[in-house]
Amino acid sequence: MLKYLLAAVVIVAVSGTPLPEARKFLTTSDRVQAYGYPSETHEVQTGDGYILTLFRIPYSPKLNNKNKPRGVVFLQHGLLSSSDCWILNGPENALAFLLADEGFDVWMGNARGNTYSKDHTTKSSWLPPFWDFSWHEIGLHDIPTMLDYVLFITDERELHYVGHSQGTTAFMVMLSQLPRYNSKIKTAHMLAPVGYMTHMTSPFAIIAAPLLGQPTLLSELIGSSEFMPSNKLLSLLGSQACKDKAIFQPMCENILFLMGGWDSSHLNSTLMPEICQTHPAGSSTKQLLHYLQEFNSGHYRQYDHGKTLNKSYYKQKNPPDYFIENIRPLTPLQFYYSDNDYFAAVVDVEQLADELGRNVDLHHVKYEDWNHLDYLWAIDVKETIYDDVIERINAYES
Repeated sequence: MLKYLLAAVVIVAVSGTPLPEARKFLTTSDRVQAYGYPSETHEVQTGDGYILTLFRIPYSPKLNNKNKPRGVVFLQHGLLSSSDCWILNGPENALAFLLADEGFDVWMGNARGNTYSKDHTTKSSWLPPFWDFSWHEIGLHDIPTMLDYVLFITDERELHYVGHSQGTTAFMVMLSQLPRYNSKIKTAHMLAPVGYMTHMTSPFAIIAAPLLGQPTLLSELIGSSEFMPSNKLLSLLGSQACKDKAIFQPMCENILFLMGGWDSSHLNSTLMPEICQTHPAGSSTKQLLHYLQEFNSGHYRQYDHGKTLNKSYYKQKNPPDYFIENIRPLTPLQFYYSDNDYFAAVVDVEQLADELGRNVDLHHVKYEDWNHLDYLWAIDVKETIYDDVIERINAYES
């Protein structure tokens, strides 16, 4: 959808409206350092050959804790996003900076296939085999690999985890499939948790699910390809089209509302240029197809390859459900959810919470119009969400 918006900007440019010269692509690390915070860039290789980039804020320049942080917090982005989502709000409101200012060693992960994780030991991202994965592989390989690396580098045995959207889906895949990781999590904070998706109200899902939410020739044809990649030209055009007082800014906001939930009064419009510079950050089409399958089936389960291939993959006709009973972290998962969320519907979140039982605490956002993307970029996200997350992390460490 953003591509159509940006195509319109190209038309304006061609018609005579000048665009600024291309600027250097800014990484998460560049943006962190621009605010005066230290930043590190790390790479780690998964067992199946994907090379992932992690960014670190080891300490806050506001504190004298350079050599002795209070603990480690790991942040994992959602679908079509990247580590940039945790820092765009700046030091006063972005979660990564707020946690650093509380004395924590902050790490931000990037899943395979996004802007920062498009390398592989043997596969080229220009070819379909690279894109043959869904969020199942992110939960089975990427997140445990990144967590193990962070714990090794920091010489810690446990850490705090914060995930948004797909960052919650894949995290729960990890705990269900690899239950030994339950013991490595101090606290886990699920922002817009996505497991069951039967009541998802996303217009895209409602339209696409009948065609792509089950194994078909069409879904197989598009299944191993890149979806909505980021590139420098679209980033530049988006930053201009979506800046304050630009004629296209209302369209930018409406596209975000279409993706995350309509008519939120909380969107920080001044962030639109930065959001459009960094998002969408790309994914595999199979990640979206897997979510559409969840919507159709009513199950939280592995990828459906079709009955014939399922017998080869799973030794049964239908894909197996995830082992919810294996999700047993040291402390209850913290679910933060809201009414105006197109992807994490209240009834679906509560169904998952019921199955988890005493292993989850529910935190319902008080605003009726709080949507899926407000957990990242709302103008009042600090007071509404992040202060509570930080308070619970601090309570564990006290």
